[in-house]
Amino acid sequence: MKRNIVFLAVMAALIMPAIVSCGPAKERLYLYNWAVYTPDSVIKKFEKEYNAKVFIDEFEANEEMYAKLTSGGSGWDIVFPSGDYVEIMINQGMFERIDHSKMENLGNIDPAVLKRTMYDPTMEYSVPYYFGAAGVLINTARVSEFEESWNIFSRSDLRGRMTMLDDMREVVGAALSTLGYSVNTKNPAELNEAHDLIMNSWKPNLAKFDAVAFGKQYASGDFWVVHGYPEVVYEEIIDDPDLMKNTYFFIPREGGSAYIDSMCILKGAKNIDLAHKFIDFIHRPEIYAEFAEALWFPATANIPAREIKTGWEMYSIEDLEDTELKDDLGLELELYNEIWFNSIRVD
Repeated sequence: MKRNIVFLAVMAALIMPAIVSCGPAKERLYLYNWAVYTPDSVIKKFEKEYNAKVFIDEFEANEEMYAKLTSGGSGWDIVFPSGDYVEIMINQGMFERIDHSKMENLGNIDPAVLKRTMYDPTMEYSVPYYFGAAGVLINTARVSEFEESWNIFSRSDLRGRMTMLDDMREVVGAALSTLGYSVNTKNPAELNEAHDLIMNSWKPNLAKFDAVAFGKQYASGDFWVVHGYPEVVYEEIIDDPDLMKNTYFFIPREGGSAYIDSMCILKGAKNIDLAHKFIDFIHRPEIYAEFAEALWFPATANIPAREIKTGWEMYSIEDLEDTELKDDLGLELELYNEIWFNSIRVD
C-alpha cells in the first residue's frame, strides 16, 4: 500500500508541472511594419493584456512592402502602408473591411487627419497610425548658419557632406514644393523643372541618395546634413549627448511630402479578431501617448493623447500644415519614373 502511495506521489510530481505550464494557448498576431516604428513597451502591454504574442517583420519602403505582398508574401495580419499605397491596395482588394463595431477608440482620431485621407475618409479599410513628414537634420556644430529651406542642398560649401533619401516621390516632391508646385503634379513641364533643380543644383553636392544608412552615417559624423525621417537619426544618436544637443530638425518652409501611415488588415488574415483589438488598443489615449513619446513624435492622429503626452518633440503638429500627402498617380507615375530612373538616379 505504501509502495502504491509513493508511486502515485512521484507520478503526480512529474505530471503537475506539465499541467501548470499548459495554460491557455497564446494567440498570435503578425505585424508588417516600418523599421523603428513599434515601441517595445506598447507591444509588451498588448501581449500581457490579451495573452498574446506579437511577431514583427519590418520594411524600409512602401515599394518593398508592396512587392513582397504581391509576389506571394503572406502570413501577416496587419500592415502599415502610407496613403498612396493604401489607395492602391484598397483598389486591388488587398484588405479586409474594418469592423467598427469591434472598436471603442476610433472617435479619438483627429478629424483633420481623416479629412486628408481622401482615399478612405470613413476608415472602411484603414485606420490612421501616424501623420508625419520627412525633413532635414543638421549637425549645427558643423553647419552653424542655414535657412530652413530645401535649397540647403544647393550649398557647394557642404558638398560631399549631405545626403537625400533614395525615394523618388520624396526627392521629386521636395523639388516641386520648392518651385511652388504640387507634389502630385502631372504636368510634364513642372516635372522637368523639378528634374533640372535636382540635377543642376542639388545632386552635385550630395554624397549619395540613401534611405537605409543615413542615420548611422550621420551619427558617425560622415554626413552633416541629411534628408530623412528624424526618428531614424535620433534613434542612432540617443546615447551621444553632444550630438543630440547639436542636431536640429526642420520641415522646410516650402512644405513637401507628408505621409499618413495606416493600420490595415490584410485579406485572408488568420487573426482578424486580435488584429481589431490591436488597432483599437493603439488608439487608447494613454497608449497612443506612449507610442508618440517613445519616438519623440507629436500626437498627430489622436486628439486626447495630446493632453497626456509629455516630453520633447522633434517637431510640432503645426509644422505639418504646409505639407501635402502623396496621391496614387496611376499611369502618370511613369512621368516620375522617367526622370528618376532614367536621369536622376543614373550615376
